[in-house]
Amino acid sequence: MTDLTALPATVLSARLAAREFSAVELMTAFLDRIEALNPKLNAIVDLRPREALLAEARAADAAPRRGWLHGIPFAVKNLVNVAGLRTSFGSPIFADFIAPADDLLVTRLRAAGPIFIGKTNTPEFGLGSHSFNPVHGTTRNPYDLSRTAGGSSGGAAAGLAARLLAVADGSDTMGSLRNPAAFCNVYGFRPSFGLVPHGPEGESFLNQISTDGPMARNVEDLARLLETIAGPDPRFPHSRPAEPYAEALDIEIKGARIGWLGDWGGAYALEPGIAALIETALGRFSDLGAEVEALAPPASAAALWDAWMTLRAFANAGTKGALYADPAKRALLKPEMIWEIEQGRALTVERVWQASVTRSDWFRTLADVFTRYDALVLPAAQVWPFPADWRWPEEIAGRKMDTYHRWMETVLPPSLAGLPTLALPAGFGPQGLPMGFQLFGPRGADRAILRLGHAYHRATDWPGQRPPALGAGR
Repeated sequence: MTDLTALPATVLSARLAAREFSAVELMTAFLDRIEALNPKLNAIVDLRPREALLAEARAADAAPRRGWLHGIPFAVKNLVNVAGLRTSFGSPIFADFIAPADDLLVTRLRAAGPIFIGKTNTPEFGLGSHSFNPVHGTTRNPYDLSRTAGGSSGGAAAGLAARLLAVADGSDTMGSLRNPAAFCNVYGFRPSFGLVPHGPEGESFLNQISTDGPMARNVEDLARLLETIAGPDPRFPHSRPAEPYAEALDIEIKGARIGWLGDWGGAYALEPGIAALIETALGRFSDLGAEVEALAPPASAAALWDAWMTLRAFANAGTKGALYADPAKRALLKPEMIWEIEQGRALTVERVWQASVTRSDWFRTLADVFTRYDALVLPAAQVWPFPADWRWPEEIAGRKMDTYHRWMETVLPPSLAGLPTLALPAGFGPQGLPMGFQLFGPRGADRAILRLGHAYHRATDWPGQRPPALGAGR
């Protein structure tokens, strides 16, 4: 019998619509697998009771189809509100918070018909690329349970890799869709800023470094979920129109021009073997007729880092400042969040302005680079999945990391410019650990990047070729 949990979300959707199996059978298959494997992984938190989920599955079988996710189990990242479910943000401050209403992302998901089964684990407030927190504990890597799954969308990535989920949402400020995708051998897509609007509450003009996006085991599922969550909202000032991303994915990529940025001229420390593995993966693009060539760094890594540090601290001081101002709540914040807020509170107007100028210069530089290249490539992570009992890597290849997030620096160039960025699996290192790379293009080129990624996926299918051996007792 076909293992339903191993099928892509697009296939599940079509077969459910054809009544080849029921939503009850699908829910049972996923819940059985979650029951068997999630205690090892801790990818899904706040799982709803089986009886309630099966009742919703029976109702889905009896109801008209609402959308392509109709009847498919779905767990939402634990930074996003789903009405009636707990949103703890991994923080003891919100350990008992039950969301009164859906966030916009969930409103769009709900219209497509999924059954919300629970949440996916994250770091506290999504801070840092290692999914551990004092409320829900640590998420483990399906390829080695002693290692991290990354973050902040670590629960989503681990759940996808282990076949606990067919498709998942995530979010990304500093690689939170890309780093866990690399660590777990799946795909993550950071859309052009504004394509997936956030809110509708909170500040909408100044902070342009974070976005929601999709994760999946193949690019077609990724594109379909993007279609579901993307598109303008009149309350969001940076909205962009959506496109039919899942249509006409199969295109000839011969002649596509791809620039490989490597370690940014030595500015980015990489653990041994990562660059070589990515270069081998890029050979698949060459096999498909694309032109891949090494590219010198187009900007100062130090200048980009300084701008990023300023704008990130500015955003964290704004969004979490009220928690810091309350001594009782401040005592419950992780040290890294306190550090971020204090960095932000110490900023001058001149420094914030200069960071925005640097960011603007970088955007203009990229506009020129993209007249010569269709896409650029960087590593999606600088280290192999590290031990789950670490807070963060303090050293890479003998180079000390001076902040808790310096080891994630390769994600900054596309994040700072708000560019569409696809994390693709690159294969596995000698220890059997996954790694990935980023493929990014100009603002608004989301569909073009997904098409390049789809061609690569069809030539490799690392998630299907090397699923984790959890069933063998790992």
